[in-house]
Amino acid sequence: MASVAHQIPAPSNSNGRASLELHPLQRRAIALVGIGFTSVCLWTVARAAAGLVPAHDSARSAAVMLHLATVIPCLPLGAWLLLARKGTRQHKALGKVWLALMVLTALSAVFIREVNHGSFSPIHLFVPLTIWSAWRAIADARAGNLARHRQGLIRLYLAALTIPGVLAFTPGRLMWAWLAG
Repeated sequence: MASVAHQIPAPSNSNGRASLELHPLQRRAIALVGIGFTSVCLWTVARAAAGLVPAHDSARSAAVMLHLATVIPCLPLGAWLLLARKGTRQHKALGKVWLALMVLTALSAVFIREVNHGSFSPIHLFVPLTIWSAWRAIADARAGNLARHRQGLIRLYLAALTIPGVLAFTPGRLMWAWLAG
């Protein structure tokens, strides 16, 4: 999905300059991730909270619980930020909250290594990617490069939440056990 955000040109305005509006495919992808993943995650966590899931070793990990507590709010908040009006005080304030949650999510992932027998796995490549993307988003916004700011955040949202999110629901992982168990 990240390649979709990268390959689709932004619509042009009457001056021929790139508009900051999202392409319809980008809007659909963001809405699908925001609504779909949020719904599945909330359903899964609700099942766990109600005690309807089997025991899983990862559920005892503080890093995993911190990771879930920071990443799940990123799904609807990020979608709202990308789809709602930009440049308002609310957008800027909630954007900072979203980026902080994304960085905390990435940092907590460093301590989650149960899947690969205590070692890092390929999914850990999203840790430096997320931290770099968060820094780049802030730098681009401060420099007034809003088109680059927007595209970077779309890629971050669709790649850093979707790819690891799908992998979190593979058999043997905590979210799979909570969803299907």
